[in-house]
Amino acid sequence: MPDRPATRHACDDAALVALARDLVARADESWPLAELAAPFGLSPSAFQRRFTALVGLSPKALQDAARLGRLKSALKAGSPVTEAILEAGFGSTSRVYGEAQRDLGMTLSAYRAGAAGEIIHWTARETRLGWLAMAATARGVCFAQFGASPSALQAELAREFPHATLVASDADAPSRRTASPRATAPLDAWIDALDAHLARHAPAPELPLDLRGTAFQMRVWRFLQGIPLGETRAYADVAQAVGAPKATRAVGTACGANRVAVLVPCHRVLRGDGALGGYRWGLARKRALLEAESAARP
Repeated sequence: MPDRPATRHACDDAALVALARDLVARADESWPLAELAAPFGLSPSAFQRRFTALVGLSPKALQDAARLGRLKSALKAGSPVTEAILEAGFGSTSRVYGEAQRDLGMTLSAYRAGAAGEIIHWTARETRLGWLAMAATARGVCFAQFGASPSALQAELAREFPHATLVASDADAPSRRTASPRATAPLDAWIDALDAHLARHAPAPELPLDLRGTAFQMRVWRFLQGIPLGETRAYADVAQAVGAPKATRAVGTACGANRVAVLVPCHRVLRGDGALGGYRWGLARKRALLEAESAARP
């Protein structure tokens, strides 16, 4: 049995943060919840609630995230898939494939190749809030971002998916279309629907999404999708709703990591005092989106 952290008598935030560091540093070791809770004088369930409220993840989820981070680093460094799995501390290959593919949004070999072989269709449209690009895999929309120009947005898409095959679709200029109409028709209809929502306050389209993030980010993004049109939430409200009431800073980071503007409405999250807070695509756009949604609310 591996050595455990030194006994702690007080279950304060500093002690829990120190334990979280231990868990990340030694993510390849087994840490039964009962043994983690015992030094703090708490039951396993009470300890897990306290830990999750502070850190944003349960001890197990934190270690899973640490192992996934190591796996991603090893794959990016070019390690063979099986070696990368073992280097990351998974111990065996039997259970990692389904879990990692779910969190990476692609197979391990595809991630190692920088999404090589994955086909992503994309298009750009000038909206009332500036240029908007949307891109989709076979699973759904993986990218919807505002930018200065189509070329700048294409460069950002390429940074997000460096070795995928990017196939452009320009619905407004058929002579320049580089993909088949059959392949790009859904994407063109999707960006039309989002453009109509931005320009004429039409209902926000419910589109299939291909979201890729950590377990905590996914919890935040799914909650944001449930915030009704015309309503807002504070960062602290979101943290409470996803089971991590002290993780407001992590909520802000998750909002900033969102690749899918409007469809994952991170613009509906404000500071506790009602101020706008941050927004990946500029506060002017955030303000305009909120004002338009407030006016369109029944």
